This record gives sequence, structure tokens and C-alpha cells, in this order.
Amino acid sequence: MRKVTDLTLTIHEGMQTFPTHWHPFVEITQLGRFGIEDRETRKITLGTHTGTHMDAPRHFIPGGETIENISLEQLCGKATLLDFSELPEKTEITPSMLEEAVGNRGWERLLVRFDWDKHLGHMKYYNDHPFFSEAACELMMKKGMRVIALDTPQPDNPLNGRGAEKDAPNHKIILGGGAIIVEYLTNIKELKSPELELYVAPLKIKDGDGAPVRCFAIEN
Repeated sequence: MRKVTDLTLTIHEGMQTFPTHWHPFVEITQLGRFGIEDRETRKITLGTHTGTHMDAPRHFIPGGETIENISLEQLCGKATLLDFSELPEKTEITPSMLEEAVGNRGWERLLVRFDWDKHLGHMKYYNDHPFFSEAACELMMKKGMRVIALDTPQPDNPLNGRGAEKDAPNHKIILGGGAIIVEYLTNIKELKSPELELYVAPLKIKDGDGAPVRCFAIEN
């Protein structure tokens, strides 16, 4: 029997979002009520990068592709699971570390485990996660990677944010090459197969720079 594992955070009020004005807090307001309107409906306020989500190239690349034009064929299919869960915090993943982890498996979709979702709810989640070197990201693109999916908030060094000498260089390498970044995954530790099927299903937002996704993996 094929096993389906949900890798998606549940969207709810009070959930952690990146602490800047361009990432809004989640607000869920009930509008329809039983006994009054005799049905339930809700208004949801959230950002394009809330919870488990994907970055489209437009997120960092002026004129880059937007969510509604990215094919589901790119987002869904065979993936390689990389286990970096034993790495110390703030470790930089080099090209050689990456090549050893992938081995003779495929590069098209990489699902990367750090078990970093255990730090959700604390600023450590944003400040101390492992990350990829720029050279490692350039290697991924050279190898034909089309999707990288992580249980961290980003592939970049947490020091390389807005205002830094280099602002999100890894995002720009990956998105600039037409690949997709999926962030804020959870439950990757439940997966056992080194090769599996990955499915990323984003909200189809016109001109979207990103979108919340339902992401899951299927193992045989």
C-alpha cells in the first residue's frame, strides 16, 4: 500500500510568520453562522508566503514567472530525499556535501530534511537554521534541479537578509534559473524512502510571487 505523508503546516490565527510588515499575520473571521445565516463561511487574511508555501521566480526576480503560469508537471513527480538532520545549527552545506547526499539519485526535485520544524514558534527558527552555500545552489542548477523543498524558512544564510551586503543570493540563483523553492515544510522525519513522489499544489494566484501550498509525499 502506498503511504501518503502530509508535509503541510495547518493555517491558523497566531501561527508564526516572518516578523516584517511584508508578511502579514493570519486573520480568520467567521461570517456565516448556523442559526443565523444557516451556513458557515470565513474570511481569511494571509500572505503569499504564509506557512508552507512556494516561491515563484517573481518573488526576487523582476519580470520573473508567476505562480499561475508554473506547470504542475514541474511541481509534481519523482523526488530525492536528502537527510541533513544531524547537522549542527548554522551549518553551511557545500557542493561536496550536497553531491555526497544525492549520490547517484536524481536532482530534479530535492526534498531536504533538517527536522527544523521542531523550532517553530521561536526566533531560532529564523536565525539559526543550516543553509546552502552559493556554490551548492549553483551546482543544483547545473544538475537540472527544478524544485527544492525544505523544512526550514529558506535556503539562504539567515544573515543574508534585506540590508545585508548580499540579500538572499541563494533565492536569486535558484529562482533566477527558473526553479521553485518550497519552504516551511513539516513531518519530513516521517518519510522512510530515499526516493519518492513529491506533490506541491499552490493556490493559483494571478501575478503571484508566491502562494500557500498543500504539499505531500507518496512512498511505495
